[in-house]
Amino acid sequence: MLVLPDRDAAEEVAEALGERFGIDEEPRLVRDALAGEDDAEDAQWLVVLHDDAQRLDPGELDEFASRWDGWREEP
Repeated sequence: MLVLPDRDAAEEVAEALGERFGIDEEPRLVRDALAGEDDAEDAQWLVVLHDDAQRLDPGELDEFASRWDGWREEP
C-alpha cells in the first residue's frame, strides 16, 4: 500500500505503477481521512496493490512513492 498526500498524486502514481513496475492489475484508490477530520483537504489517499508473488521490491516502491511526497506501508 502506498500513502499519498492527495488524490491527484494517487492517480498519477496508480498510472505510473504499470509503466515502472509492469503491474497488470489496476491498483485501487482509497481516501483515508485523518482521524477526526472531515475536511477533504486533510485526507490522504492510499494506492492499494496486490503483490501475491512478491515481485515488487519494498525499497523501490518506497522510493517511487517519495517522488510524490508519499511512502509505502504494510497493510
